[in-house]
Amino acid sequence: MDILFAQIQADLRSNDALRQSGALLQALQQSAAGRDISVIAKSAVEEIVASPASAVSKKLAFDLIRSTRLTTDLWETVCTGIHNDLEFPDPDVTAAAVSILAAIPSYRLGKLITDSNKEISRCFDSLSDNLRFSITETLGCVLARDDLVTLCENNINLLDKVSIWWIRIGDNMLDKADNVAKVAFESVGRLFQEFESKRMSRLAGDKLVDSENSVAIRSNWVSSMVEFVWKRRNALMARALILPVESFRATVYPLVYAVKSVASGSLEAFRKLSSSSKKTATGTVDSTKAERFVGVSDVVTHLAPFLASSLDPALIFEVGINMLYLADVPGGKPEWASASIIAILTLWDRQEFSSARESIVRAVVTNLHLLDLSMQVSLFKRLLLMVRNLRAESDRMHALACICRTALCVDLFAKESVRRGQKPLPGTDIASLFEDARIRDDLNTVTSKSLFREELVATLVESCFQLSLPLPEQKKSGMESRVIGALAYGTGYGALNWTEPALEVVEVCRPCVKWDCEGRTYAVDCYLKLLVRLCHIFDTRGGVKRVKDGASQDQILNETRLQNLQRKLVNDLLEVNTPRIAARLIWAISEHIDLEGLDPLLADDPDDALNIIISKIHKILFNADSSATETNKLQDIQAVLLCAQRLGSRNARAGQLLTKELEEFRADPLTDSVNKHQARMILQRIKYVSSHSDDKWAGVSEGRGDYPFSHHKLTVQFYEASAAQDRKLEGLVHKAILELWRPDPSELTLFLTKRADTTSLKIPPNAYTLTGSSDPCYVEAYHLSDPSDGRITLHLKVLNLTDIELNWVDIRVGLSGASYFMDGSPQAVRQLRDLNSQEPVLCSVTLGVSHFERCALWVQVLYYPFAGNDIPGNVGDYAEEDQQIIKQKRTAKPELGDPVIMRCQPYKIPLTELLSPHKISPVEYFRLWPNLPAMVEFTGTYTYEGSGFKATAAQQYGSSPFLSGLKSLSTKPFHRVCSHIIRTVAGFQLCFAAKTWHGGFLGMMIFGASEVSRNVDLGDETTAMICKFVVRASDAAIIKEVGSDLQSWCDDLTDGGVEYMPEDEVKVAAAERLRISMERIAILKAAQPPPKSPKVEDVNDDDDEDSDDDKKKEDGKKKHKGPTTLFELTPEEVEHRALQTAVLQEWHALCKDRNAKVK
Repeated sequence: MDILFAQIQADLRSNDALRQSGALLQALQQSAAGRDISVIAKSAVEEIVASPASAVSKKLAFDLIRSTRLTTDLWETVCTGIHNDLEFPDPDVTAAAVSILAAIPSYRLGKLITDSNKEISRCFDSLSDNLRFSITETLGCVLARDDLVTLCENNINLLDKVSIWWIRIGDNMLDKADNVAKVAFESVGRLFQEFESKRMSRLAGDKLVDSENSVAIRSNWVSSMVEFVWKRRNALMARALILPVESFRATVYPLVYAVKSVASGSLEAFRKLSSSSKKTATGTVDSTKAERFVGVSDVVTHLAPFLASSLDPALIFEVGINMLYLADVPGGKPEWASASIIAILTLWDRQEFSSARESIVRAVVTNLHLLDLSMQVSLFKRLLLMVRNLRAESDRMHALACICRTALCVDLFAKESVRRGQKPLPGTDIASLFEDARIRDDLNTVTSKSLFREELVATLVESCFQLSLPLPEQKKSGMESRVIGALAYGTGYGALNWTEPALEVVEVCRPCVKWDCEGRTYAVDCYLKLLVRLCHIFDTRGGVKRVKDGASQDQILNETRLQNLQRKLVNDLLEVNTPRIAARLIWAISEHIDLEGLDPLLADDPDDALNIIISKIHKILFNADSSATETNKLQDIQAVLLCAQRLGSRNARAGQLLTKELEEFRADPLTDSVNKHQARMILQRIKYVSSHSDDKWAGVSEGRGDYPFSHHKLTVQFYEASAAQDRKLEGLVHKAILELWRPDPSELTLFLTKRADTTSLKIPPNAYTLTGSSDPCYVEAYHLSDPSDGRITLHLKVLNLTDIELNWVDIRVGLSGASYFMDGSPQAVRQLRDLNSQEPVLCSVTLGVSHFERCALWVQVLYYPFAGNDIPGNVGDYAEEDQQIIKQKRTAKPELGDPVIMRCQPYKIPLTELLSPHKISPVEYFRLWPNLPAMVEFTGTYTYEGSGFKATAAQQYGSSPFLSGLKSLSTKPFHRVCSHIIRTVAGFQLCFAAKTWHGGFLGMMIFGASEVSRNVDLGDETTAMICKFVVRASDAAIIKEVGSDLQSWCDDLTDGGVEYMPEDEVKVAAAERLRISMERIAILKAAQPPPKSPKVEDVNDDDDEDSDDDKKKEDGKKKHKGPTTLFELTPEEVEHRALQTAVLQEWHALCKDRNAKVK
C-alpha cells in the first residue's frame, strides 16, 4: 500500500497532466474503498490546487478534498490556490475552482468571498457557458445557507455583494445556454425552499438560531427575487418552454412560488420582515387584484398542458402539486385543482410510480377542500380504498384524519346550503359517504385481520370531538382557510350544529360494538364516549321533546333518531363479542335510556329493553369462566353494580327486577365479601327509594354525560399485547388529528404574526467566561443545541486584550465524553488572523453527540506574537531562477515563531441538554413508572426566605414561595406531568418526564417537605426545604451517568439552586429533627391540664411509655393473645404526629391573628 501511495505522490509531483489525473483517479478509488488518504490529499493540495494544473486535474483534486479531512493550514493553502485560480485565463480551471466554494468550512468562507468578490462577480460575465453554469450552481447552494446569512449579518459589505449576486443569478434564468438557465431556476427555487423549510442548512450541519437580522436578510433576498420573477414572468415562461423537456421540471417551483406570493399577499409580509422595508415602503409591485389573478391564470395555462401530455411521472407530479398550490389563491378555480388531482391519481396505477403511493395520497387528501362538493363526493369512496392499502402507519393516519374532516365538512356545508334554500346534492350525508360495499362489510363483520376499521372509527369520532371545540382562528389565508371557512359556515348557524354530523357518525359506526378485536377496546371506547356525550346533550332520559315544549322540528327528528339508535344498541347487547365491552355498553345505555317511555304492557316480553339489559347484567354478575386476559372482571362487576344502583333508583319495575338479581348475587358462594357488602348497600338504597316514591330527589342520579372507562390500565403486572396496541393506536390517532386540526405554526408564521412580540425569537443563552482576569485574551462561550439532529454548536467570542495587533491566533477545541466533531477529526482548529486590540472576533464549532453522557469542550488559545517575519536567507530576486526554486518560494510560509499557549477552563455541556421534553398523560406515566428498571435516589436541600408557615398557608394563589429553589426547572427540557402541592405543611410532589436524544425514557419525581429552623435572626425565619429526588430510566446507562456526579446533576437541573446532601448527613439531620420534635411534644403535654379520670396514670414525657399506655388501654378492650408490636410507634410516625401537632398549633395562631385584625 505504501508503494502505491508513493507512486501516486510521485505522479502528482510530475508536470504531466495525464499522469496527474490518473494518480488522482487511483486516490479516489482508494478513498472509496475506505482507506485513509490524508497523505495524498496533502500532496494534491500542494502540487495541484496551489500550483498551475489542467482543469481536469483541478476538478479531480477538489473531489479528493471533499472525500477527506484537511487541517486548517491545508485549507489556507486551498483558499490561496482558489483565489489564484479565479484569475486564471482558462475558464474551465476557474469553473473547477468555483465549484469547491460550497465545500469550504463556514469559518473560512466569509474571508474568501470578501477577498475574491471581484473575481467571483467577473465569472457571471464570462463567455464560457461552463463557467457561468458553475458559478450559478455553486452560489445557488452556498448563498441560501444559514451560515452565510449569519456571516452577512456581521458584515455589511458582504451582505451588499451577496444581494447583487442573487440578482445576477436571477438574470441567468434567461441565459442563452440551457444548462445555465436550468441551474439558475434551481438556485432560486432553493432560496425559496430554504426560507420555508431550512432543509439544506440542516444537511450542512449549521441550522442556527434565527435572530431578527438573519430573518430580515433572507426575507429581503426572497422578496427581491419574487419581484424579479413576477415582473419577468412572461419571459421566464417562454424561456422554460424552449428548455429540453427533462429540464422543465426545475422551472415550475420558482415561478409558482413567486406568483403565489404576489397573488396571496405574502410578498407584503416578506417586505415587512426584511430590513429594507423602509426603502421599499412604496412598493415596486403595484399590481391590481385583476392583474394578480391574470398572472396566476397565465401560469396555470402555461402548466396545464403538461398534465395531459407528459409521459414523465415525476414531471406530472411536480406540475400537479404546484397547480394545487396555486388553486388556493383568492379567486382560484376548483377546475385547476380537479385537473391536478385527476392527473396525480392516474399515477396510482402506473407501475414505475408505485413506490410513491404515500406521496400521491398525501397530495390528494391535503388538497381535497379545493374541489367543489360533487367532485369531493365522487372521489371519496375511491380515496377510502386507496388509504386502506397504504403501508406506512403515519401516512395512513394522516390521510384518514383528512378524509374524516372532509366528510364532516361536506356534510355540514351541504346541510347549511339546503337550509339557505339551495337544491340538495345527493350523497353528501355521512352515511352515504361511507356506504361503499367493502367498507360496509368491514364494519359489519365480527372479526377482521386488519386494524383499518378501528382506525377509521377512532379517527371519525375524534374528528367529531375536535368539531365540538371552538375552531382555530385564521390569521391569514392559507391552505387551511377554506376548510375552516366551510366548517364555520356549517356550524355558525347554531352552537350545537356539530351534533348533527356526530349523530350520523354514531349511526354509521354502530356495528363496532359487536366486534371481536382480540381484547383491543380503544375504538369502541371512543365510540361509546361520543354516544354518551350526545345522549347527555339531547337528554334522551326525558324522551322526545314536543313542539309545545319549545322543540324545533330538527331537534325532534334528531332525538327520535337517537332513541331508535338506543333501542337497536339494546338489541345488539345480546351479540356483543368482547366481554369487556358488554359492561361498558350497559353503562352507556342504562345511564341515558328513557325508562318511563317503555310500554308497561310489554313488561313480560323478553324483547323489552329493560328485560334485555337485566338479563345481560345477570350474565356478567354470574360469569364464572372469565379469564383475566379477556375480561377485567373486577371492573366489569363494579360497573354493573353501579348501573344496577342507578337503574333501580330511577324506575320501580327496574328496582323490583334488580332486587331479585342482587339477592341472588349476594347468596352466590362465588361472590367475594366486598361485592356482597356493596350489593347489600345497593339493595338498601333501592328499598329506600321504592318506599319513598313520592319524594323526588332532584339531581341524585341524573346523567352526567361522562364515560368513566378507558383502555389504559394502571401498573400492568403482566404484558398484554392488546393494551399495547391500543396505546399505540391512540398515539397515532391523536398525533394525526392534532397535526391536522390544531397545527403548530411554523417559525415563519410566528415571525409574521408576532413581529412586535420578540418571544418568537429564541433568546441566545448566557455566555460563560473561560479565561482568567489577567489573561491576555478574553474568551467567552455559549452553546446552542439541536435535538432533532443531535448536534451542539459552541459559539466562541475572542477578544485581544493586549495593545499589540496579533497577526495569527489559533483556537484549538478538544473533546471529552460522548461528543465527536462532524468531520471526524480529534480536535477542531480555528485560525484567526489580524486580531486588533479590543476588537471581538467570533467563531463556532459544531459537534455531534453519540449517546447520553457528560461532555466537555477544552479550549486552548495559541497566539503568535512574532508571526509574519520571513524566513531568513530567502530574500532576493534573481532573473534566471530554477522552476523548482520558484515553486518552493511560493509554498514557503513566513516564520510563525514560538506560540504562547493559554489554556482555558473546560466548557461543560449540562447533562440536561441531551434531553427533550416527553409529553405523557399522568395515567400513562404512573403505569410506566414501576416498570422502569434503573433507579437512583438522593436528597437535596435549599433555603427559601419567608415568614415560615404564613408564607405557605396564606399564599393561596400564584406560585408557592417554597418552590423557589426549583424555579429554573421550568426552563429545562422536561415535561411537567403533574404536581401535588400541600400548602399547609409546605410539601409537594412534582413529576417530570423526558426522553434522551437517543430515545431512552427518563422519569423524575421530586418530593419536598419543609422544616422551619428556630434560629431567628432579626425577626425573620430562614426556611429550609428538604427534597427527595427519585430518577428512574429505561436504561441503566442513563442512571449510571446521572448517579456518577449527583451534585452536578442538581446544578444542571436547578442552576445551582439545590445542594446535594449525602445519605449519612440526611440520617444525622433526621435524628436531630426527631429529638427536637420529642422535646416539643413533651412541652405540649406538660402544658395540658391534668385529666379528671383518676384511673389513668400521670402522663410521662417519654413517648415510648405513652405508647405503652395505649397498649394497656387496647388490651382492656380486646383480649390479645401473645405479644404484639402493632401499637409501638416508629420514629417516622412520631415525627409525623409531631409535625401535625405543630401545623395545627400554627394554624390556630394564624386564625387568632386574623380575628384580631378583623376586630
